[in-house]
Amino acid sequence: MPASPSSSAQAARQRLAAQLREMRRAAGITGVQFAREAGWADSSLASAIELGKRTITVEHVRLWCRICGASGGLTTDLLAEQAQVAGMWVTYQQLNRGGLKGAQKSIRQVYEELTLARSYQPKVFSGMVQTEDYTRAAMAGVVIEQGVDVENPAEDLAAAVAERMDRQTMLNRTDAKWLFLMEEWVLWVRPYPPQVHREQLRHLLEVMRRPNVVVGIIPMNTFRRGIHPEEAFDITDSHMATVELASGYLSVTRPDEVRMYTELWDRLWSLATFKNAAALIERAMDR
Repeated sequence: MPASPSSSAQAARQRLAAQLREMRRAAGITGVQFAREAGWADSSLASAIELGKRTITVEHVRLWCRICGASGGLTTDLLAEQAQVAGMWVTYQQLNRGGLKGAQKSIRQVYEELTLARSYQPKVFSGMVQTEDYTRAAMAGVVIEQGVDVENPAEDLAAAVAERMDRQTMLNRTDAKWLFLMEEWVLWVRPYPPQVHREQLRHLLEVMRRPNVVVGIIPMNTFRRGIHPEEAFDITDSHMATVELASGYLSVTRPDEVRMYTELWDRLWSLATFKNAAALIERAMDR
């Protein structure tokens, strides 16, 4: 099982912090001397940053590199790592700052360029297989739950739904494969009106007939062999894993961390049924 998303983000920050600390020590500069050069009253802030207890900004990296006399190459490398660390964790407040439409458009390029998409969902239907009505209901809930504040909420909601529906045309790409894995109870949980849910199940049956789409369902009564349900996550090709949490998204790109998610995917995938997936969906429709 991968480390928790919060610990992954913290570990990445601590790796960067350790590099700043080692660079200062290699330059023969004490914490007190560094603080004096930085114009700070004492070394407490420097210590907190070097221990990974404070968010490391671009300005912090530039400051360390300037005081420690880092080369241009090292400065570039550290700034690149800072950007990666900063991009790992995105709160919903940050993601939705430009409205739901902006949030949807921000990820479009990923879907345009990938060749293999893997999506695990333990609670809801993946956005790429949602009907328009299901998406509208889900996003209306997002507006309330995540406190999305825009000038024209109705217009933003309509534009966001349209953007997601347009993004689903990527399923037509013959050079990409789409794997969707879900827990069976996703078929049964009805957060929205019965007709919306029924149409969603019918749409899922249609989507899974596509030659480049595979839908696997983990039956509720299957023997899980100690493999527990996880938070929702997506794997883009083999270079990025994105985890969906209650407060935001975590994106990991380190090969060793992505590999942990691909291994987790393989374990969950091994629990799924494919031959009987349609029958499970139809049974949920008859409820």
